[in-house]
Amino acid sequence: MRALGLDVGMKTIGVAVSDELGLAAHPEVVIARRGTAPDVAAITALVRAREAAAVVVGLPYELSGEIGPRARRVRVFTQALAKALPPGVELHEQDERFTTALAERVLLEADVSRARRKDVIDKQAAAVILQGWLDARRARMP
Repeated sequence: MRALGLDVGMKTIGVAVSDELGLAAHPEVVIARRGTAPDVAAITALVRAREAAAVVVGLPYELSGEIGPRARRVRVFTQALAKALPPGVELHEQDERFTTALAERVLLEADVSRARRKDVIDKQAAAVILQGWLDARRARMP
């Protein structure tokens, strides 16, 4: 099962895609935000193009675990996306606390330059979100 992972920010949406077996997440693209409707259209186009069966959206909980203003904004996007997804495509939320920091660490360890990190951090964060979901999903399977 192929899945897309999303790191939804104020200015961009990082996108990652899994392999067909649903084992590994790979950074895919960064989409510049243009508004909820165009953003949803861009994601649904990617879902169709990649034949994804699931979309995993990172939800930025507060450190306390509460849903704060950032998470509420992401939920507005998620609700619009849920209505637009093709039939049968599942939508999941994944706790994304610390994913950007983890993505930054991965890029630093890979010796990616500061300028290049800025270009790829959002899609790398999406890959971290998606990989966490894939790993948890696999752990729940018999």
